[in-house]
Amino acid sequence: MGEQLTDNAAALRMFFTEDIYLVGTEPLSLPVQTVPATNPEPARAPEVAVIPAGLSPAPVIVKTEFKYLGKNQKNVLIIVNDQQNEVSSDRGKELLRNIVKAIQLSASDFALVNYSAYKGAQFTEMTTFFSSKLVMIFGVQPSLLGLGDQPKNIIFMEAATQVVYADNLDLLAEDQLGKKTLWGSIKKLSI
Repeated sequence: MGEQLTDNAAALRMFFTEDIYLVGTEPLSLPVQTVPATNPEPARAPEVAVIPAGLSPAPVIVKTEFKYLGKNQKNVLIIVNDQQNEVSSDRGKELLRNIVKAIQLSASDFALVNYSAYKGAQFTEMTTFFSSKLVMIFGVQPSLLGLGDQPKNIIFMEAATQVVYADNLDLLAEDQLGKKTLWGSIKKLSI
């Protein structure tokens, strides 16, 4: 029987018809085994995945499981950014309660995520996870979420999602003009 190992890309595509995903963060290293010429019976090479030259491995897809407060029944995502508190300081939480109450939402209507636990998470990743129709961002620069520069306290659309970005809840609680501008935008939201 002849050599049964191949690195011919066309031949391998006939046998491997499904996507293959690499799991883990370590770089792919294929073991190499050498056989001394004097060995009367050649050693068997370990079975390993062979990626032919010219083909790149499939992208690694990582899904983040976000921990959040609320039940997200109306697909409203609220993103805060506070490293010291679960949501915000007492003053910030009071402002958020007032905002949520003003747009007639209850805790079961939205999902509240503290971005400080998920630094690097992107907007599309978060909105896909939560199936968001409306996103309110407090204290996270839109550019960190992959949204580019956006105006504060003004509604903008990202795909089919309404988005409004404002300062951190603590800072916003002290900013009368910012709260007034945000309130003007929030009244225009369709939930």
